[in-house]
Amino acid sequence: MLDIPCIIFAGGKSSRMGEDKALLPFGNFPTLTQFQLHKLQKLFTTVYISCKDSSIFNFEADFIIDTPSKNIYAPTIGFISIFEQLQREKFFVLSVDTPFIDSTIIKKILHADSNNYDATVASVNSQIQPMCGIYHDSMHLKFKSMLKNNTHKLELLLKNSTTNYIEFKDERPFMNLNEPHEYKEALTLV
Repeated sequence: MLDIPCIIFAGGKSSRMGEDKALLPFGNFPTLTQFQLHKLQKLFTTVYISCKDSSIFNFEADFIIDTPSKNIYAPTIGFISIFEQLQREKFFVLSVDTPFIDSTIIKKILHADSNNYDATVASVNSQIQPMCGIYHDSMHLKFKSMLKNNTHKLELLLKNSTTNYIEFKDERPFMNLNEPHEYKEALTLV
């Protein structure tokens, strides 16, 4: 078991999907969130779900509730809440809508990380995947500054930090379920 906290980000707006994708059925599970939780609990000793409101989920889990914000749906608020509530040196994050990220990818990222970095994140054919990686507590104040300045581009934050990019060639595991047609395609691949 991996002894680093794992956080599933499930507090997005899901505007392109038209409904909360975290609550969509997936595989043999009632929700995509439960699918991810079940998979990640086999790898990590502790798994949390970052969200705006845990009452939308009808299952038991460890939740990290976003600090109230002014309708900001960027992960910035989630990161700040995680840093403040967990108070850990580092943690691994994964977006709820990337169900095909597997243990091989996660372990490669974890193996490449060190305390010399602010973050270690996946990159697929030079496309940064900020919601699949490790963030160190050295990023806490940077996230607070982003929120204060109302900037929420994680790629920009990573480029202005000491970031270790772990390159992957196969795009398929990083399939992101943002729109209904992507969700339907993913259902055929489970």
